[in-house]
Amino acid sequence: MAGASDKARFYLEQSVPELQELVRKKIFTKKEVGSIAKKRSAFEHKLNARGSAASDYARYAEYEMNLDSLRRKRSKRLGVKSTVYTGQRRVFFILDRATKKFHGDTALWLQYVTFARGQRANKKVTQIITNMLRLQPASPKLWTYAADYALDERGDVTEARSYMQRGLRFCSQSKYLWSEYLKLEMIYIAKILTRRHILGLDSTTSDTSQLPDNEAMNADLITLPQVTLEDVGPKHQKTSSSSPGKLNDKSVSSPALSGAIPIAIFDSATKKFPGDATFGAQMFDIVAEFCQLQCTRRILQHITETLMTSAPTDAASLSCLMHEPVIGLGPTSTQLPGALIQVLDRFDSTMRKLGSPDGSSEQSRTLASVSRHLVQWIMPYLNSPELDSDIRAVLSTMLNSAWKYYLASIEEKTANASAETVALLEDLHAHGFKEMAQSGLASALRMWPDEPHLLALETSSS
Repeated sequence: MAGASDKARFYLEQSVPELQELVRKKIFTKKEVGSIAKKRSAFEHKLNARGSAASDYARYAEYEMNLDSLRRKRSKRLGVKSTVYTGQRRVFFILDRATKKFHGDTALWLQYVTFARGQRANKKVTQIITNMLRLQPASPKLWTYAADYALDERGDVTEARSYMQRGLRFCSQSKYLWSEYLKLEMIYIAKILTRRHILGLDSTTSDTSQLPDNEAMNADLITLPQVTLEDVGPKHQKTSSSSPGKLNDKSVSSPALSGAIPIAIFDSATKKFPGDATFGAQMFDIVAEFCQLQCTRRILQHITETLMTSAPTDAASLSCLMHEPVIGLGPTSTQLPGALIQVLDRFDSTMRKLGSPDGSSEQSRTLASVSRHLVQWIMPYLNSPELDSDIRAVLSTMLNSAWKYYLASIEEKTANASAETVALLEDLHAHGFKEMAQSGLASALRMWPDEPHLLALETSSS
């Protein structure tokens, strides 16, 4: 068996023609080429010796990437059109050796596939993704990366869903993977509705006879996933020549655009994690980011109803319950007053239920968490100069009430509670509620007089 030095020499000899070409075309000097050869020799001897680590391969690959970047810049400056040898092949060779030796290193796989993606080597990317998922099937991060690539680069939602569903077979207990699957479906809905808007299909008077063919759609500058029969309804082809508006109506009511798929994902996730309101609230926040979609309201209502059924007294469920009516409503929205009425009713009933002094520390923590979330989403509204004066008065009263509930509810002097209080005080300062922050700081210092973050906040605000 060949020794480490023999292997290193063999790999170095393969790079001699490349170095000679660099000198011949005056891209690098002989001295620089000698330095490159010396550096490669050090890397190769380290990689082929016993005890080499994954970080050694990563550093070697990074060195070759930087070297190839320098070669391209000099070639462009000197007017050298092309070279026979490129750094891409060498980096692929290094990372291929690395992933074969350390096939359990997620960072190496991501470095490998990210480089190939940056080089527009699509066939290589597909090959790398196949290999990394075969050798690392229990990594939710890799399944998510593969699904994102399928949707973003290839525009293939079917392939992206396949990756996510296969990943959930191996990682069914991964909350991260469930959350990313939900986000993927929301992104897909947003892309479909964006395409419909560009093509003029979001109005009831759209004329289906003027729709462009597939080639014209694919030539669009915006790369979006292709709409399939499964996504827009089973009778799409039959209705494409019908009267104007029918295609739009059927597409809007189809499961793909009405939010049925995200709801199904949420329901499946809650079955895996029954009673976990915190995880449900995380999925609530993911959907809330897509507040411009028509189906978002329906999905959020379903999540809120599910959380209030499975965990009605949990702080996360109650926070979603109070926040849900105003999701996606700006300060000038005509729907904001009606939504605030719902919020006030839910706020009053929640505080009556949690505010009774029964001595329960768990109830106190729930009240503190609900009040804290309420304060956090009210502040941006009050900072808007376009907010109606009557609505501002209502929100100010609600903010003061929630803040008083928050300060009065903290009975246990725990590190988590003090950390949450510090973060909330910093938010109050950042949004300009300095008087409220000062009064809260004084109360917090009475509860935690030795808390360093509170002392630092007191010093900075004085």
